Amino acid sequence: MKKITVIGTGYVGLVSGAGISDFGHYVNCADKIESKIKLLQQGEIPIYEPGLDDLVKRNVSTGRLSFTTNVDEAIQTADVIFIAVGTPQGENGEANISAVESVARAIGKNLNNYKVICTKSTVPIGTGDRVCELIRETMPKGGVFDYVSNPEFLREGSAVKDFLWPDRVVIGATSERAFDIMRDVYRPLYVNEKPILHTNVATAEMIKYAANAFLALKISYINEVANLCEKVGADIHQVAKAMGQDGRISPKFLHPGPGYGGSCFPKDTEAIAALSRKKGAPMHTIDAAIITNNEQKIKMTEKLKKLVDDDLTGKTIGVLGLAFKPNTDDVRESSSIDMIQSILDGGGQVHAFDPIANESMKKYFPNLKYFTSWKEACQNTDAVAIMTEWNEFRGLSLDTLKTIMKSPIILDTRNILSIEKLIEYGFRFDNVGRLKIQ
Repeated sequence: MKKITVIGTGYVGLVSGAGISDFGHYVNCADKIESKIKLLQQGEIPIYEPGLDDLVKRNVSTGRLSFTTNVDEAIQTADVIFIAVGTPQGENGEANISAVESVARAIGKNLNNYKVICTKSTVPIGTGDRVCELIRETMPKGGVFDYVSNPEFLREGSAVKDFLWPDRVVIGATSERAFDIMRDVYRPLYVNEKPILHTNVATAEMIKYAANAFLALKISYINEVANLCEKVGADIHQVAKAMGQDGRISPKFLHPGPGYGGSCFPKDTEAIAALSRKKGAPMHTIDAAIITNNEQKIKMTEKLKKLVDDDLTGKTIGVLGLAFKPNTDDVRESSSIDMIQSILDGGGQVHAFDPIANESMKKYFPNLKYFTSWKEACQNTDAVAIMTEWNEFRGLSLDTLKTIMKSPIILDTRNILSIEKLIEYGFRFDNVGRLKIQ
């Protein structure tokens, strides 16, 4: 079994570290943020991800998973080092890799024997060369290492499942020795015949960006189709279902809504678009997807305003769903942020509720009124906007909702409510790509 250090205990680092320890390796997750490590050492998980709590506790109890703030020691004692720090979007749209560079320098200073250095963070194509350069600049004379790119393909809300049962594992390595070591890290998957793809480093880096950008493109496309459906009297649900039955297209990510959000798609599309322009090979399709996504969020706020006769002044709006998708507390780039800001700018008040993400949204809007149930949030509201497709919103009682609201007005940006029932109970409503306002 390998001794592995994962530097960075954010979303990717914590899930990856816990998952690798579940493969039987000894994993030390290192981070300079003392408060985060202290929580983990006390058995508390700083992020919400279904199944992660059990995965961490199981492997801590076996002694295979540990946490530390001593990054230098964690580097020195490892056979394989995973870089899993954040790469936020910079002002120019490119990914900011300063944290990756800082880790690379630390690795170089503590390179006491042969190690495989593996980047799991989403980084621009060419970052591998930069990491190797920094390690060589800072490592002791005679130091030796191999570099690998091993991008993650984790969906928030199902990350544990995605790590333990992946569609594929991509290993970008020019050294056969490094590839063999990485294949051994993932041996349980290899034994189970999960595809392990061996590429060079640049190809592995490109695969990650290309995959995320394509999915974002698919979402923007179906949203534009939905908007056209509204103009011509077509139903986007039937259109998307028929499209998805075509094996060349598949039904995944053909769900219209208020626009994509989260920590990956917005950042990664901007990053690959910026890189493509820099390299003289602009990706016009991705530029269009970014524009479409921004416009889709605006369209949702316009729909709400139209439902309340273009006047939000003094009106109370219930916003149900704050996370960018269900089964996560991540509100980064969530369409709910745009909706809430639009309501406040229009002179309205917001009653907000999310089953998990209330605390996360308080970082953006600390002075909103937050509630612990959809019934409380919708009490005496002039309208309600459903922004996230949590299961409990799919099953909410329209009869009850109508009785507690001032006015039976609802914007269903996720198309999760029955149009027939909305009409039956006398709601004034709108959605995305289905029937127009009633």
